Amino acid sequence: MRSDNRAPNSLRPVSIVRDFQPQADASILIKMGNTHVACGVSVEETVPSFLKGSGQGWITAEYGMLPCATSSRSRRESVSGRSGRTYEIQRLIGRSLRMMVDLAAIGERTLRIDCDVLNADGGTRTASITGAALAVRNALGRLVVDGKLEKMPVIMPVAAISAGMVDGVPMLDLDYGEDSRAEVDANFVMAGDGRWIEIQSTAEGEPFSNESFLVLSGLASQGIQKLFDLW
Repeated sequence: MRSDNRAPNSLRPVSIVRDFQPQADASILIKMGNTHVACGVSVEETVPSFLKGSGQGWITAEYGMLPCATSSRSRRESVSGRSGRTYEIQRLIGRSLRMMVDLAAIGERTLRIDCDVLNADGGTRTASITGAALAVRNALGRLVVDGKLEKMPVIMPVAAISAGMVDGVPMLDLDYGEDSRAEVDANFVMAGDGRWIEIQSTAEGEPFSNESFLVLSGLASQGIQKLFDLW
């Protein structure tokens, strides 16, 4: 039995609060169980130098965790410097979000997404992707309303979830306690048409079989389809 009495194939309770940061161009507060992530979008009327004159926009992300988001206080990365883990996660978020839309359709502007973990209980990177994707969609809608885009670009929904083998049992949407003792831990990012965007999977102790991987990817697919209901 899981600590919160969920079935192995069940998501944690999911909720979102839209536009909770009124100064942002769009914002989503996403809660997946006790993992809470604030996702804010800032639109900049410029692009990185390698895209200037291309007619193409850019979507990028920054990720951070508040000092008291975990059981023991972590140092602010503005003081200690960003860790390799932080860089890896924000690159994952950025890659995932750039799959949502034809970047030429947004013009030469940058959508910069800040994902700040307010409380961490496993799955912070996957919750960040799911919340940030919703915030990007809302930001693009605001550009249309403000007359900066002629029409709404075609958007591919994106969402993400974790899955793993815990005590030999395949489980969806791992909390921290499950993740910390999992024999296999995986993160799955999926597009709205069912294609995979990115899969990160790791074995602890010994390798895992293709059959186990297929079970976990099937669980993840089912869970992500439920997250698409947020759209």
